[in-house]
Amino acid sequence: MIIRSKLLDIVSRPKSEVQETRVHIDDPSAVFALTNELTCFLTNDIKKSPPVILCIGTDRSTGDSLGPLTGWRLHKLLYSKNVSVFGTIDQPVHAQNIHSVLSHIRETNTDRSMIAVDACLGQFPNVETILLEHKPLRPGSGVKKILPEVGDISISGIVNTGGFMEIQVLQNTRLSIVMKMSHIIANSIFLALQKTGMLNGD
Repeated sequence: MIIRSKLLDIVSRPKSEVQETRVHIDDPSAVFALTNELTCFLTNDIKKSPPVILCIGTDRSTGDSLGPLTGWRLHKLLYSKNVSVFGTIDQPVHAQNIHSVLSHIRETNTDRSMIAVDACLGQFPNVETILLEHKPLRPGSGVKKILPEVGDISISGIVNTGGFMEIQVLQNTRLSIVMKMSHIIANSIFLALQKTGMLNGD
């Protein structure tokens, strides 16, 4: 989805406002930290069912391809499992179709929580970090799109700096950053599902 161009200034936000976990893509413990937080969320989820995973973005923009790349990786990791993944390179979820996708999810997955994944822009010191928050994300807010909040828990990859010419900034984001992020996020979600026994045969 075209970005949440809200500048992320985590330090200045009150700790009581939201639970969050932040990791840098070069941190060797990144997958471990995200997996632990996701495992905690899934373990305490009152719905006790495998979550729906909604990966938002488009393959037409390098920086905004984090969601589709993550969904593509998860689709391969979770093939034949009982976990629904929406948003891949072949079938991205973006501003034009998100309403219909959400309607379908509401009709077919009423007993499941949602993990939402999206790219965003932030302040320079936060670029190349992944932010997990126990709250929904608002896709498209940075370009004044009125789109619904999504996710019971959200994972945002800060792919580049925001505040000026956001669409062009996304187009010129390094693919290596997005690829590393998608790998970390997909592996973390997969391992958390595995640890909680939410995959078929576990």
